[in-house]
Amino acid sequence: MLENGTVVLDGQHQVQSSTSIQEQELRAVKHGDSFALFDTHGDVVGAEATPEGVYFRDTRQLSFWRLTICGTYPMLLGSALDDRVDALIVDLTNSSLTNRTGQRIPNDVLHFGRVKFLHEGSAFERLSVRNFDQCAHSFSIELTLGADFRDMFEVRGDKRERRGTHAQPRCTPDGVEYRYTGLDDIERRTAISFAPKPDFISDHKVRFDVSLAPGERKVFYTQIAFTDDENENPTRAYLEGYRALRRGRRDALVGRPSLVSSNTSFDAMMARSIADVTTLTTQTPQGPAAYAGIPWYCTLFGRDSLVTALEMLWYDPSLARGTLLRLAELQAVADDPAADAEPGKILHETRLNEMANTGEVPFRHYYGSVDSTPLFIFLAGEYFRRTGDRESIETLWPHLEAACAWIENAGDRDGDGFFEYGRRNQNGLRNQGWKDSHDAISHADGRLAEGPIALVEMQAYVYGAWRAMADISKARGDRAAAREWRAKAADLKQRFNARFFDEELGCYILALDGDKQPCRVVSSNAGHALLTGIATQRHAEAVAARLLEPDCFSGWGIRTLARGESRYNPISYHNGSIWPHDNALIAAGFSRYGLQDAVARVFGALFEATFYFDQQRFPELFCGFGRRHGRGPTLYPVACAPQAWASGAPMYMIQAALGLNVCAPDAVRFDKPSLPAFLSNLSLDGLACGEASVDLDVQQIGPATSVFVRRAGKNVKVAIGI
Repeated sequence: MLENGTVVLDGQHQVQSSTSIQEQELRAVKHGDSFALFDTHGDVVGAEATPEGVYFRDTRQLSFWRLTICGTYPMLLGSALDDRVDALIVDLTNSSLTNRTGQRIPNDVLHFGRVKFLHEGSAFERLSVRNFDQCAHSFSIELTLGADFRDMFEVRGDKRERRGTHAQPRCTPDGVEYRYTGLDDIERRTAISFAPKPDFISDHKVRFDVSLAPGERKVFYTQIAFTDDENENPTRAYLEGYRALRRGRRDALVGRPSLVSSNTSFDAMMARSIADVTTLTTQTPQGPAAYAGIPWYCTLFGRDSLVTALEMLWYDPSLARGTLLRLAELQAVADDPAADAEPGKILHETRLNEMANTGEVPFRHYYGSVDSTPLFIFLAGEYFRRTGDRESIETLWPHLEAACAWIENAGDRDGDGFFEYGRRNQNGLRNQGWKDSHDAISHADGRLAEGPIALVEMQAYVYGAWRAMADISKARGDRAAAREWRAKAADLKQRFNARFFDEELGCYILALDGDKQPCRVVSSNAGHALLTGIATQRHAEAVAARLLEPDCFSGWGIRTLARGESRYNPISYHNGSIWPHDNALIAAGFSRYGLQDAVARVFGALFEATFYFDQQRFPELFCGFGRRHGRGPTLYPVACAPQAWASGAPMYMIQAALGLNVCAPDAVRFDKPSLPAFLSNLSLDGLACGEASVDLDVQQIGPATSVFVRRAGKNVKVAIGI
C-alpha cells in the first residue's frame, strides 16, 4: 500500500530489514538524540539497507567509515564497551604489510587503539598507534567515509518515491563536510574534522602518512559534528566530551543502591543491564527518560519509557519522575485523528526525522497506544508510594485528571464499561496495545480481531490507574474522591473477572473484539492481569499454572502466544516469541499473589538465557523455540539491543523475587522473599527510603530466605512477611 509516497504494510511501518542484526555483533553507543552502530572493528561498512551508521535525530548522518592500513584491513584483537563513558574500545594490529615504498612490515608489530563515543550532537574518535618493533616503520592510515542521510524509516524498509537533495561534499585542509536538504526543507550536515591534518583528503577518502620509531606512539583525533556549534579543535572537543561523559556516569550512580551477589555471572548481567538503561536514558527538559531501543526505536516511547521506569522504580525513582513529567508535557490537548490524538491521551512516540516532518509517517507526535495513558497514572501512583514526592504529584495532578477523563470517555469507545482502542488514521497502527504488530490480536481460528478491541491487560492497567487515583486523592485530603475511585476499581474488577476469565482455557482471554466476542487464545497478556491486582487469587493461581505449562513456557521464558494456537510462530514478533520485559511484568504479577515458585522459574530461565547473548545483554525479544539440551535460545533477527524495557527486566525480577516494596517515608517490606536457585546471597547497600537509606543482606539458608539489616538510617523500618 502506498501512503504519502511511502510503501507501508497495512499502516504498520514494520521493520523489514533484509539482513539480520544478529549476524554482525554490532556495538551500540548513544548520547542524547544520537546513537551509533559500529562493527567490532569500530567501522561502519553496512549496505544501504542495513542499520550500521551514526544517527542524529533518526537520520543516518554517517553511513560509511572504514579504517585500513596500507590498504589492508587490520586484524581484530578485542572489542568492548567501556561503561564508564559509554564508549567503544577496540584493539587492532597489522597483518603483514608492504608500504608505499615497498618496505615490508611484519605482522603484529603495530598496535591500533580506537576509542569512539558520542556527545552533544557529535561523534568522536581517538586513534592511537604504537610501534612495538625494534626498527622504525612508515605506513599509511586510510579512512573511507560517506554520509547518505537516509531516514530511519528508509533503513527499516519503507520505500520512498522521492528524496531530498545532496550537496557536493566540501573539502578543507583538515576535513570534509556533507550536506543534505530534505523534503522537509531542513538542511542536515555532517562535518568531519581531523587533528592532526591529513596528508591527503578527497570527498570520500582521507590518508595519514605515519612514521614511527621503535616504541613511538602517535595519536589522531576526529570530530564528526551534526550541528553548527562544533569545537574548532577536535582534540580539545574530544577531551571535553570524554570528561563530561565520565562525570555524567558518576552522577547517575548517586542515590542508586549497589548490588553484589554470590554469583559473578549474575553480577555481570546486572551491570550490563544497569549500564544499558543508563545509556538509553536521555536528559529531557523535564528530567531523565529512557528512549526505547537501538537501532529502530531510539526515541521517547510512552509505553516503553513508562514500563522501564516502573521496572527501575525501586532502584532509581528519578527515572520515573523525569518520564512522568516529560510525558505530561507532551500529553495531547487537542483532537487530531491523523496523530490518533485526543485530549488527555499520553504519547505513543515522537520522531524528529524527515519522514515524520513531511507526514510520510504519522509519528511526529503520535498517540496510537491505548495503554500509555493508564500506565502513566499507574506509574504516578507507584512513584508517589515509593517517594512521597508531593510536589511532583501536584505538578502532575491536572495531567492525571485529563488522563482519567480520556480513559472514561474516549477510552470506552462503545460505552460498555471496558476500555478499547480503534485507530482513526489508516496510516497508523492497527493494534495499539504493546503487541502492536498487525496480526497480534486474533481469534482461536486465526481470524484477526476487528475493533474496537478491549485487551485483557488494558483493563488491568485501568484498574491500577483507578487504585492509584484513590491513593493520591486520599493523600491530597479528598477522601470522597478516594472512595469513588476505589468503588470504580472494585466494579471493574468484578465485571472483568466475570467476563474475561475462561474456565475452559484456565486463564484470561486475550481480548474482546468489536462484537464483544472473546478472543479465546492463551497468550502472555493474561499474565499482565496479575500486575495491578485485578485478578482474584483463584484466577491468579490458575493463570500462573497455565502460563508455566510446556506450550507456554519454552524453558527460556513465557511465550507471547501458546504453542498450538492457530497463529503461533516462534519466529514472529508477537505470536510465539519471548520478550524479557513481558516475562518481568508477569513475574511481578506472580509475586503480588505470593507465587514465588513461579517467579523463580521465570527468573531462572531468563538468567540462563543470558549466557548465550552477546555481552549478557537482554535483547528486545528472542524466538520461542523450546529449550533443548546443548542449545541456547534462538535469536530474533532484527531485535533491538540494547532495548530499555528488556534491560530493566532483571531489576524488576529481583523486586519480584524478594517481594520488595519501598514505601516513603520509612518502610521497607519483603513479602515472601525467595532468592532464585542461582543465588545464595544478595547484598543491597544504600537502598533509599525517604530521606534515609538502608544496607541489607538477603541470604538463602536451606529452604528459608533471611534478610539481615547491616545498617538502617534514622526511622527506617524493615519488615518481612511470610
